[in-house]
Amino acid sequence: MDIRVGDRLKLKKPHPCGSYLWLTLRIGMDFRVRCEGCGHEVMLPREKVEKRIRRVIRDGVEINPNAAGNPLKPSEAETKRSGRE
Repeated sequence: MDIRVGDRLKLKKPHPCGSYLWLTLRIGMDFRVRCEGCGHEVMLPREKVEKRIRRVIRDGVEINPNAAGNPLKPSEAETKRSGRE
């Protein structure tokens, strides 16, 4: 999975503060991520983070983490989710 420092991750479950978005600060065997809601920083094993990811947001563009090299523009992402084309 292609995740870089500075990417924003939308996870499956919210943090207790209510935010789903996390900023990646460090990548390796462990990930250091910061909650975008409250600023709490956590170190998590790579396996757990990759399992919990729903979307990767890089430079304002949503990237489907399951399809390598397939970035979606925000408008395209909304269209595909709603089933309209």
